[in-house]
Amino acid sequence: MITAEKLDFSLVLFSLSVATGLIWLVDRQFVSKKRNAAAAAAPKPVKLAEPGTVDYARSFFPVAFIVLLVRAFIFEPFRIPSDSMMPTLLDGDFIVVSKYSYGLRLPIVNRKVVATNVPQRGDIVVFRYPLDPNINYIKRLVGLPGDRIEVRGDQLIVNGDAIPQEFLGDFTDGCYVGMRRSVETIGGHTHTLLSCRSTRRLLGARQVEFAGGNAPPAMCERKGIARDIGGWVCDDSGEAAARDNGDHVFDVVPAGHYLMIGDNRDNSEDSRVWGYVPDQNLVGKATRIWFNLDLQRPQSQWINWDRIGDSIE
Repeated sequence: MITAEKLDFSLVLFSLSVATGLIWLVDRQFVSKKRNAAAAAAPKPVKLAEPGTVDYARSFFPVAFIVLLVRAFIFEPFRIPSDSMMPTLLDGDFIVVSKYSYGLRLPIVNRKVVATNVPQRGDIVVFRYPLDPNINYIKRLVGLPGDRIEVRGDQLIVNGDAIPQEFLGDFTDGCYVGMRRSVETIGGHTHTLLSCRSTRRLLGARQVEFAGGNAPPAMCERKGIARDIGGWVCDDSGEAAARDNGDHVFDVVPAGHYLMIGDNRDNSEDSRVWGYVPDQNLVGKATRIWFNLDLQRPQSQWINWDRIGDSIE
């Protein structure tokens, strides 16, 4: 997830642009002429002051209109508030999204009016959440129309071909569970992904150890089960969590739809949960990190300067 925009900023900008533009236009075409005529008819030369509302509208309209055009058709900034795309994108990253990569779309209605490029497998895409268009999500596109996708544990299989992974080592920084870090290349994009480090199989499930004593508190909801959230089943041993095998076999991706999965494979709510993303929901392609700020870190590390300016692959 990126942000839950209950207040649609594009709608606000559009409304302000229309309102201020109309005020400025009406004054310029009609009201100002009457004002100037009244000033000219006065016994002594006088210049009538422009109403404050008109002055504000004249100053604000070009700014709002330019920002609206840039956000709608060129670039739009977003903030990453979750870890579902780790390690590619981190909580606190501020990113730039290209709005013209997949076609020019009208603001608010998000309707494509000019076709440009088509999404490619491996792109990191911002899109409107299919179950609630007010929420923007960001995931990696792994399935194009006509593809058959399988996810076996953390292994991605596209049209029968397993995407090779190279193990890079364990990853425990800030994680509740021990993670493994691998590098994967899909659609020409080489990226690092995270998945749970499996230790042993348990009756069709697998057990993973918590990293560095970071076990979350358990809540016993039914006998032998502490928590069941999004496919996770935590036992109450306090040191490990059991998860179902995570296998997903999708039907052929339908025309005009895409399949999205997070790089943090075992900690991402994505197409494995809510299905395909229609083309009309696409917002743009993530291209670059322009800032990073995480107030949960020590004050001296609030800003991660090393990430600023990084391209997104």
